[in-house]
Amino acid sequence: MSRTGYRLIQDRVFTGMSSVTVGVIVLILLVVLIPMMRRGFSAVLFSGTIEFRKMQYSLYQRGNESDIVKETQQIMPLRQELYDLVDGFKRGIDVEEPIDHAKEIYRSYGDYLRLRGVEREELSDLRGAARDIRDQLISAYETTDESEATKILDEFLTHREDERFVGTPLAELFDIGFRYRKLLDTIDLGSREDYRQNLEEVREALTQLLGPRPGEPLPVLAQEQFGATRWDMAERQIYRIIYDEVWEPIAGSDQLQKKVVSRAETQFKGTSLEPLFGMVETNATELLNPRLTVYWQYFFDDSTPGHYFGGVGPEIVGTLMISLLSMVFAIPLGIISAAYLIECAGDSFVIRLIRMCINTLAGVPSIVFGLFGLAFFVQWMLPRLGHKPEPCILTAAMTLAVLVLPVIIRASEEAIKSVPHTYKEASLSLGAGRFLTFIKVTLPAALPGILTGVILSLSRAAGETAPLLFTGAVALGPIVNIFEPNLGALWRQTRTLSYGSYDLAVGDRLAMQVPHNQYGMVIALIMLVMCLNIVAIVIRSRISKKLRGQ
Repeated sequence: MSRTGYRLIQDRVFTGMSSVTVGVIVLILLVVLIPMMRRGFSAVLFSGTIEFRKMQYSLYQRGNESDIVKETQQIMPLRQELYDLVDGFKRGIDVEEPIDHAKEIYRSYGDYLRLRGVEREELSDLRGAARDIRDQLISAYETTDESEATKILDEFLTHREDERFVGTPLAELFDIGFRYRKLLDTIDLGSREDYRQNLEEVREALTQLLGPRPGEPLPVLAQEQFGATRWDMAERQIYRIIYDEVWEPIAGSDQLQKKVVSRAETQFKGTSLEPLFGMVETNATELLNPRLTVYWQYFFDDSTPGHYFGGVGPEIVGTLMISLLSMVFAIPLGIISAAYLIECAGDSFVIRLIRMCINTLAGVPSIVFGLFGLAFFVQWMLPRLGHKPEPCILTAAMTLAVLVLPVIIRASEEAIKSVPHTYKEASLSLGAGRFLTFIKVTLPAALPGILTGVILSLSRAAGETAPLLFTGAVALGPIVNIFEPNLGALWRQTRTLSYGSYDLAVGDRLAMQVPHNQYGMVIALIMLVMCLNIVAIVIRSRISKKLRGQ
């Protein structure tokens, strides 16, 4: 085989290997990004419930109030059936409330007798009889012996037709006793504590599904003012209502295993609450009325504490401010430094040492730059500028500028080196000085290569988290006004997408309930970096075409 044929085969092999490598990289990116993007876009495109529409109107004044009220009224009868089942069962389990109510009825009966002018002796007899009846009902509630409670209530209800109590406030006491007597046929009083604990879990899940009940005081926290705003969140609460996870011993072993059990078949079998679970499972869509929702305002809305509701508008603005401001500091310094090292410095030992330091700084962990920014920019520089030593947008941007500066310097050096010497020689031969030659000839020709380094630096600056921990980012805070006079916004902290994602990732149980917001924040960061890169690539392409005379 000739040398030419051997080289041709070699070129094809290397070309094929390069193509395979690129294909593998693209495949890995797709494997990682597609699931992430699918989950991230679920923050924008999802099935929104009536609770979402109520939240949007309450927090952001979106939607039609009359339509929301009408929709709520349509589903309220079905919800009320669930509330009635819970309340009826609760009266037989939580005895403190009915006991207190019985005492209140007894006091009302005494007031009723005094208002009717009953003589003192008769008043004393009537109140004594009423007190005995009240104590009977209380005894029935307090005992955990079902047969004893049944016996007490049967005797108690014999006084229901007593003419002394008919038509008086005490008649309500007999209604309470009658309902409790019917409830005794469906519950085991010995398991009252288990009923109470399991009922509390059901009530909590029901509240998180449907929101606060009508007439209840509105909670202070926004996430507690509404039920499940998304169908995927609703499904988790429906599962919690219908099923429970319990730990049971493994036969012949001391170990335990987790088992999923149906509440209707185990915990509330045969009770008056058993129908509730079937109603929730069968009528879930009627209870929440989910609709396909495109929440495009996610990229502009502010969020509630914990990022439970709302969007990432302030985070996008903060990321843009810090990233672009860091480029304002880094690009001129990087280009000037590269120009000095190439055009003026020569190749002395000191210059080689400087280059080695630049290369070393490019590989230093970003957390080190964050600590440097805290020590130098925040604690040393700001007091000398007459400001409090507190993290702010300016210190964060300057820290990121130092972080990306080595990359810009190295990219600018290589771009300047790649400019043909004939360009410089032609300029110098026409009488232009070295400075003018660099400004008018070398720099424009090297600009596409410099912009490549800027693109890489901008992407890194927008995605950094560690330096911002100490120098300017905050998880929650007021929206920064970029048009504030006298550049006042630069002296404030801001929210960013990278730090917000970190805060959600290490957040508490509240953040774990809204994973779509965490993925949505990550996708917003990826899209923002892509948009910034596209803008820079378009600018680089136009400059390249202009240099080629196109």
